[in-house]
Amino acid sequence: MNTRTVSVLTPDGTPLATDVCLPDGDRPRPAVLIRTPYGRDAHRAELRGWAAHGFAALAQDVRGRHGSPGEWHPYRDHEKADGAATVAWVRAQAWSNGEVVAVGASYAAYCALVTALDAPGAAPGPVHRDGVPDAVIAAVPALGLTETAREPGGPERLWARAGWWAAHGDRSDSDPDALERALADDPRLLEHLPVARLAERLATGLGRELPSWPRLWADRRRGRLIALGSAARLPLLAVGGTRDPFADDTVALWRDWGGPARLLLGPWGHRLTADRSAPARARVNLGALYVRWARAALAGRLEPTRHGAIALGDSGRWHSTHRAVSPPEAERRWPFGSPTGLRLLHGAEFSADPERPVRSDDLAVPVGDGHADRCLLLSPPLPRPLDLAGAAVARINATADTPSADWAVRLTALDPSGRADPLAFGIVRRTGPPGEAADITVPLGTLGRRLPAGTRLRAEIAGHHFPAHARNPHTGDDPVTATRLAPSRRTVNPRGSALHLPVVARRRYVEPVPEICR
Repeated sequence: MNTRTVSVLTPDGTPLATDVCLPDGDRPRPAVLIRTPYGRDAHRAELRGWAAHGFAALAQDVRGRHGSPGEWHPYRDHEKADGAATVAWVRAQAWSNGEVVAVGASYAAYCALVTALDAPGAAPGPVHRDGVPDAVIAAVPALGLTETAREPGGPERLWARAGWWAAHGDRSDSDPDALERALADDPRLLEHLPVARLAERLATGLGRELPSWPRLWADRRRGRLIALGSAARLPLLAVGGTRDPFADDTVALWRDWGGPARLLLGPWGHRLTADRSAPARARVNLGALYVRWARAALAGRLEPTRHGAIALGDSGRWHSTHRAVSPPEAERRWPFGSPTGLRLLHGAEFSADPERPVRSDDLAVPVGDGHADRCLLLSPPLPRPLDLAGAAVARINATADTPSADWAVRLTALDPSGRADPLAFGIVRRTGPPGEAADITVPLGTLGRRLPAGTRLRAEIAGHHFPAHARNPHTGDDPVTATRLAPSRRTVNPRGSALHLPVVARRRYVEPVPEICR
């Protein structure tokens, strides 16, 4: 194997720094292409792994990042055209057999997807025709500005976007710890109002400007790549984790994909199996899986269906997703205010005060008879183990005395010793006449867990989830531009409110790798 760095020219003549690792021998090979803003150097071991299995492997710095010149505009400019030009370049090389698999994680998954999918009005011509890969592996995909900046129900993802923009925005390299250092100097940094001008305060801690920050919040279109994927015919492998903030986007991409689609959803966060918290029994050799799947995809051996595997938490067991994700095999309803469902502890009436928001980074809950800042409910211990796989949802009948209100539902599993483990979360924004009762549906994401006997479920319903999400000011103003905050009185009516969990009725376990590759 040998690795060399070349410059791949884009249609406007920008040279993109690209590492190419070729297997030994002279025969033409299929290629794997990774286009990343996070530095191609980080993929050298991955390239060698692909090459050891007979693939020509490439990692490319996207325009304006690390070794590639130009201006860096996340999600906006150049990624499709630059990716198409690179795929066409690969196919023109003597070492290429013409087959290309686009691979990426997070933003790099976005790069792979936009290269693979035909946008309406895409420019015709040789580069466009030759620039579409034959298969896509999209891991923890960050599908676009809106998808990464806002929840499907509206609330703004403040912590994650501030951290990403501080680390990668408006610069040619990365500084992963930038936000942490800024918060050490200015602990109340994320409380700054308006959110649209947070970058001005953040610039003091970073020592640089973030001119693209306001544009992040201007785009409200979502679902563009998922809609394009519904017309796709090439194979897709979507990889995610139930603890990843983009898990629902991963599932939606797989669910609506038009070609052969596979889903692998493990008990992981955004770093997948690299998460230190991932237990050994829940690990999967993703490199070996990718190679096996890519060979099957390029050879046309994948069944023309949509299926895959979801992990049941840290148990080491995997369940088939064509039954588990949508719709669930069975649904168990946990009514509020019921001794067999979720017993109300306190907070049927509570105050959501943006000056003192319920925090996302603290699982502790208030005790005693103090002023309630959330509705708190608790289940009896589970009489037997419970497997959950699929979409969970909370349906609540509730009232707010303000024209705009966020409803955050956090579900926590308490083991018999009382140790708290996050299970599910969802948040939606509702606008309407103050004081009018409403039936509100809060999606809680896709679950993959095994709960042992004796587990209790704790549910919290609150008006904020800060700093993970920006505070709703309750005035009816846009939370991104608002400067005035007001408290909101809330009421949760147990009658008509319930938690709905996807229960695995029949335990039919699968081995994840064969399931993904058939």
